[in-house]
Amino acid sequence: MIETAAWWWAGGAILAFSTFFWVVSLVKDDVSIVDSLWSLMFLLSAGVYAAAVSGTGPRTTLVLILVGAWAVRLSGYITWRNHGEPEDYRYQQIRRNNEPGFRFKSFYIVFGLQGLLAWIISLPLLVAISGETALGWLDMVGVALWLVGFLFEAIGDFQLARFKADANNQGAVMDTGLWRFTRHPNYFGNFTMWWGFFLIALSAGGAWTVVSPLLMSFLLLKVSGVAMLEKDIGGRRPAYAEYIRSTNAFFPGPRRA
Repeated sequence: MIETAAWWWAGGAILAFSTFFWVVSLVKDDVSIVDSLWSLMFLLSAGVYAAAVSGTGPRTTLVLILVGAWAVRLSGYITWRNHGEPEDYRYQQIRRNNEPGFRFKSFYIVFGLQGLLAWIISLPLLVAISGETALGWLDMVGVALWLVGFLFEAIGDFQLARFKADANNQGAVMDTGLWRFTRHPNYFGNFTMWWGFFLIALSAGGAWTVVSPLLMSFLLLKVSGVAMLEKDIGGRRPAYAEYIRSTNAFFPGPRRA
């Protein structure tokens, strides 16, 4: 019962957080700021869970550290990457498809929807934070999986940022480093981290929270991740067609001849 109340408290906190930054987006006329907020919604949820449950469990500090490291790094990177840039082309397309009145529709189309998804996906964090069982081997496997995912995401972002900073690579396709083995190492890293969080929740008795990594996997593969990013990239970068033929889309693997 206490855990259910904590989940609703987190939902209210995410709603308030999303509403505030929706107003900011109206001032900036740029809804792509939501990308910087996505990971922070999970950190906010974890903080509410830790404060609202009756007593912190053995995984509380562990989960807060993992969520905090991921959320702050990803939000900071996206904020730095987007600084001084126009609204992301994906959101420009969403804006065009939902006129007239997108400024107000964006509250539920962009900010509300992402807040709702974050609220649902955060369920393993609630179970892990409130769980009272001792740490076990599943927790260790979960942490190891999280670390692999974190490194894939962070290193992939770093390599791509360095590649784009070189003027000689204007219009070229990044196919070195981790990007040699998967076209989306950052998305694969995010996928892996959330399965790691699930294993930690599973160790605390939260097998039912498998809905969280399954939903995250679906979003990354079929909705806002790989599918959306590659929808028209071939038209913008002709060399990407060859990259698709030679490189795995998501799961890392050797290059194809």
